[in-house]
Amino acid sequence: MSRKNKKDDGLDMQTSFADMNVEGFRWYDPSKKKEGNEKKVRRAVSRREYWQMVKSAFLAFLPYLAFFLVGMGIIVTLMYIWLKY
Repeated sequence: MSRKNKKDDGLDMQTSFADMNVEGFRWYDPSKKKEGNEKKVRRAVSRREYWQMVKSAFLAFLPYLAFFLVGMGIIVTLMYIWLKY
């Protein structure tokens, strides 16, 4: 089969999203082992910024909570109607 007959499907076979240097694989190279070289920067957050983040987290969660409570209300109402009659 010649190369010109193959279609280029655009599949990216070179990009990896995780470290593929895993012990046990044939391509494992212990010299490339990462030992936490990434720096973790911890930024000081003021009290006001902290409470703004907490408020934003609750506001982001609020639609899910409302959906859950409405769903449970519908289920409880249907159970009440079913068991009442």
